[in-house]
Amino acid sequence: MSSQRVLVHTSVQPIRWGDMDALGHVNNTVYFRYMEQARIEWLHGQTELAMYGESGPVIVNASCTFKEALVYPGDVEVRVLLGDPGRTSVGSFYELCRDGRVVADGAARIVWIDMASRRPVDLPPALRALLPAATPVVP
Repeated sequence: MSSQRVLVHTSVQPIRWGDMDALGHVNNTVYFRYMEQARIEWLHGQTELAMYGESGPVIVNASCTFKEALVYPGDVEVRVLLGDPGRTSVGSFYELCRDGRVVADGAARIVWIDMASRRPVDLPPALRALLPAATPVVP
């Protein structure tokens, strides 16, 4: 299995004054919100992946590596990339950029579940079909 990642979405989000903490930089928990917002924007843009139907995505783990502090004012660009899918899950990866620099990178494992049983189910064919058509990113 390869470890190719494909770019599926880019989101530009404002850094809000309230995102900062007492130390004068964006609080670490807010980076996860930026990643979440970009992921949700992408998912909602995929009409064939009914978000609140019989099945849908959940996050089973998430991580972030902080490379440079973000501060207000400004924007953060969040790139969403997907890795090789498994049967019921796919890795999602994030690059948070400001002024052309990667200031943080993150990851979250997306598992597709049956909403009634809360048990994993096969990834939807519509999701699998999106991966080959996306733009490959060379590590």
